Parts: sequence; C-alpha cells; structure tokens
Amino acid sequence: MNNKCEQAWDLYSKLDPSQDSLQILQLIANETYRRAAFWFAFKAFDALERAEPLAEYWEGKRGACAGLVQLIMAGKENRQRLSDVVQLLRNSSNSQVEGMIRTIKKWAKDNRINI
Repeated sequence: MNNKCEQAWDLYSKLDPSQDSLQILQLIANETYRRAAFWFAFKAFDALERAEPLAEYWEGKRGACAGLVQLIMAGKENRQRLSDVVQLLRNSSNSQVEGMIRTIKKWAKDNRINI
C-alpha cells in the first residue's frame, strides 16, 4: 500500500505545474490520508497549502502531521523523519505551528532524537 502511495507522489513530482496537477495533488493528499500513509499525505497537503493557503489544506496537513508523529512514536515510521516534519511545518503561517513544533521537539529530546 505505501509503495503505491510513494509511486503516486513520485509521479506527481514529475508533472509540470497546472490545474490538472493540482487536482492530482488533491487526490493524492486525500487518498494517502485515507490509507494512513501520513508521510505522503503530509507532503501533499503541504504542497497544496503553499499553492493555495486554505484552512482545509492546513487541517489536512495538521491531521497528517499528527498521524505521522503518532506512527513515529509507535515505532512504525522512521524517527529521523521528525526533522523533515518540523521543516515542512515551518512552511505554514498558521498560529498552531510553533506549539506543534515545541511538542515534537520536546518528545524528540526526551527520546534522544536529534532534530
């Protein structure tokens, strides 16, 4: 399942920016989120939010981030991905970002993970 999500993301990454590619990105964001492939959902919602800063995209990004961090904490996702999570969160101007980053950094510090 995750392999297909990665293939979809790779395919999108090769597309030229257009209205069609934005629709494909929305499909990838929603489908990967539904499949709990939160890393790809997080990246897709981040790209959508940068293209069009809508609350809907922030909510998807925030939810995918929470799901991804939860998987990392459960040992089901690579812990080193936390630095990428923080970096992508910084792309957002939402007021909730700093609190999320503080929480992630505290957990990482408590678990001896450098981010």
